[in-house]
Amino acid sequence: MTKTILLTGVACLSIVSVVKPSPVFAHGENAQEECDCDKNLHVSSGASSHAPIGVMGDHMHGKGEWMLSYRYKHMAMEGNRDGRDDLSPEEIVTSVANRFSGVAGQPGTLRVVPTKMDMDMHMFGAMYAPTDWLTLMGMAMWMEKDMDLVTFQGGMGTTRLGSFKTQSEGWGDTSLSGLVKLYEDDVNHVHLNLGVSIPTGSIKEEGTVLTPMNMNMRMRLPYGMQLGTGTYDLHPGVTYSGVHHDWSWGAQYSAEIRLEDENDQGYAWGDKHAVTAWGAYEWAPWISTSLRLEGETQGDIDGIDANIVAPVQTADPDNYGGQRVEAAFGVNLLSTGGVLKGNRLAFEAAAPIYEDLNGPQMKRDYTFTLGWQKAF
Repeated sequence: MTKTILLTGVACLSIVSVVKPSPVFAHGENAQEECDCDKNLHVSSGASSHAPIGVMGDHMHGKGEWMLSYRYKHMAMEGNRDGRDDLSPEEIVTSVANRFSGVAGQPGTLRVVPTKMDMDMHMFGAMYAPTDWLTLMGMAMWMEKDMDLVTFQGGMGTTRLGSFKTQSEGWGDTSLSGLVKLYEDDVNHVHLNLGVSIPTGSIKEEGTVLTPMNMNMRMRLPYGMQLGTGTYDLHPGVTYSGVHHDWSWGAQYSAEIRLEDENDQGYAWGDKHAVTAWGAYEWAPWISTSLRLEGETQGDIDGIDANIVAPVQTADPDNYGGQRVEAAFGVNLLSTGGVLKGNRLAFEAAAPIYEDLNGPQMKRDYTFTLGWQKAF
C-alpha cells in the first residue's frame, strides 16, 4: 500500500507539471485574474505562499479563516551506525556489549540486530484563526511501523539463526498549537509557535520475536516501535518567512521539550531541537519548487522500561538520539480556478547528508512527504 501511495503521488505531480496548464492549474495573467489575492502577505495567493510541506506550523491565516490538511509521510531506515561509523550486523554481535548482561538468560553481547525499518504517518490537521494575530492548530496522527531483524544463534559467534519482523500501528500523540504573530511588513513575517502534545499514543505495544535459542517469544517492543512518548511535551518555536516577486524563503526553529521526568513506564524521550531553512521559486502562480536544509539534535532516553529487556540495541535507552542534517527538494501545486480552486497538493523528498548517532542504531535512508491543504 505504501508503494502505491508514493507512486500515485509522484505520478499525479509529474502529469500536472508537464501538461498544458488549464484553468485549474493556470498560469500567467489569467491566473492573476482568477486568484483571490489577499492583502495579507502570509496568505499569499501563489504556490509558494506556504513553506515546503515538510515544515509544520509555517503560516498563519486571516480572521475567520479555516484550513484542513492531510499529510502522508514515509520514513525509511536501513543499516546501522555508531557515531559516524557504519556497522554490519556481524560487527554489532561480536563487539557491542549487551546492557542486560548478567540478567538471567541474557548473553554478554547483542544477538539480535535490526536491519530495516519503515514508518508511515497519516497526519490529519485543522487550523482556525479567531483573530488576525492568532491561528489555532490541531493534529492527530495514525502510525504504522514495520521492522526487520536478524537473530544470531546462541550466546556468541556470527551464525545467523533466522530473521523476523515486528509491527505496531495505531494513533500517535495528539498536538494542539497556537501561532502568534510578532511582526509583518510587505516582505517579512515572524510568528511564535506555541504547542503541546498529549500522550494519546500507546507505549505498551507487543510483538513476537525470534530469540537466539530459536524460540518465538511474545514481549514488549522496544522504544522506537512504540506509538507515543507517554509524556506531555512542550513544542515551542519561532518561524520567519519572506517573499519578493517570484522568490520566497524562510527559517524555523522548533523543539520538543518533555514536561515530565518520566512516563508511567519509567522513562522519557530526550529533548529535541531542530533548525530548518528553505528557499523557493514560483515558476507560475500554480507551481513552485523548493530546496531546504534541516539540522536536528536529540538526547538519548532518560530512564528505562523494566518490561523491555532483550539482547538487541533498540532495548537500550542509550542507543537513541544524536545529530542529523538533511537536504530536501519539494514541489508545491496550487489550483487557482475551477472546482478545485484553493486546493494545494505538495510533496517533498529528503535524505540525510550527515548523521552522528548515539549508536548503535539504525540510519535514516530517506523521507517522503505528500500533502493536501484546503483553506476556506
